[in-house]
Amino acid sequence: MRHRVKGRKLGRTASHRAALKNSLATSLLKHKRIKTTLAKAKETRGFVEALITKARKNDLNARRHVMRFINDKEVVKELFSDIVPKIGDRPGGYTRVVKLGNRMGDAASMAIIELVDYNEVINKKAEDQKEEKVAKKESKKKEKAGDGVEEAKVVEETPAKKEKKETKAKKTDKEKKEPKTKKETKAKKETKPKKEKAEKKDKKEKK
Repeated sequence: MRHRVKGRKLGRTASHRAALKNSLATSLLKHKRIKTTLAKAKETRGFVEALITKARKNDLNARRHVMRFINDKEVVKELFSDIVPKIGDRPGGYTRVVKLGNRMGDAASMAIIELVDYNEVINKKAEDQKEEKVAKKESKKKEKAGDGVEEAKVVEETPAKKEKKETKAKKTDKEKKEPKTKKETKAKKETKPKKEKAEKKDKKEKK
């Protein structure tokens, strides 16, 4: 029985579990909201709130302690300059966990963990993402419309091509007919001398 046993193992070794907590805390302080499993969110909540409470002292020892767990210098700077002045007045409870239900596939219970008093920042990010998606959709529609215009141009050009082909075919027919007439004229010219020779022979025989 594991009565009064604190913490969750999360199916990982001690070193892997520590690295997971560090990465989750870093991403939470950086993005102000992350989506993960409910067990990981609950473990991250206590870990991050302890770091924020330590950062409220805002001295060299506190900075060194926080940098043991968060390796991103920009996130540490943001924690001491922006997050602590905004949230530090609270007596704990710096984060919020919201359940989302079960995940498709393994049916793991999902949750969102976020920093309190940062709804405006999160909403602005969501609006920016929506605007980017809308702009991408509009650009794709314009590209498709341009492709349709090009196809219409190609369809319009095809009748002219057909007329050109017809004219070429007529020319070739004429060219084919012309040699035949020349041959007929040559045959007629050849038949005339034969007739003259035959008439001359008849005259000689009569004489």
